[in-house]
Amino acid sequence: MKLLALSPHLDDAAFSAGGLLAARANRGWDVAITTCFTGNVAAPTGFALACQLDKGLPADIDYMALRRAEDMAACRELGARAIHLPFLEAPHRGYASAAMLFGPRRDDDRIVDRLAETLAALLAAERPDLVLGPLCLGDHVDHHAVRDAMTQVCAGYDVLLWEDWPYADREQRIAAVPALVEPLTPDTRRRRIAACAAYATQLGFQFGGVEAMAARIDVMTEERYYVPN
Repeated sequence: MKLLALSPHLDDAAFSAGGLLAARANRGWDVAITTCFTGNVAAPTGFALACQLDKGLPADIDYMALRRAEDMAACRELGARAIHLPFLEAPHRGYASAAMLFGPRRDDDRIVDRLAETLAALLAAERPDLVLGPLCLGDHVDHHAVRDAMTQVCAGYDVLLWEDWPYADREQRIAAVPALVEPLTPDTRRRRIAACAAYATQLGFQFGGVEAMAARIDVMTEERYYVPN
């Protein structure tokens, strides 16, 4: 059996679905995490550079190479394969402020069609039994791009959408009934925490540090997944 997780950014799948990914790997599934927006820009400027500097990283570091290495470490914790696609994150596609990241897609942003073409080829090659992707809690423009591309190419596949975390902590409970509730066991909770901890560049900004991240996962009992509507 094969599971393919379609993650917008280098951390979304582990942050949101680490328990399920670890559980399927434990059962012998071939688990692959495909991250869509991992491409490099040689010399970022403006808001894109600010998104790096606000993590406490210097301007001259290869930020995306560092993040891809973090993702490889997280995938090892989950027992998953890492696949990195070369598309650029929204700050490199003309989204010039935090407000724009959570607003409507730019009229000149053609990322969905380009992404859908690549994902169609990936699905044909991987032939997964289950595809995971973002429910789009938080309304990040990159999350919506991945989900919209999935809508174009995932007909005929079993698809479940995860509750985007940590946005899920800040939103009201989803009105829909989950199609799958994945209990967190001591093992899958530990592995989800370990995978999340691998994304060291993101933990201070997103959670206030590794201890705060682990404390938030420690109180979780389950992950919830939904059928696309």
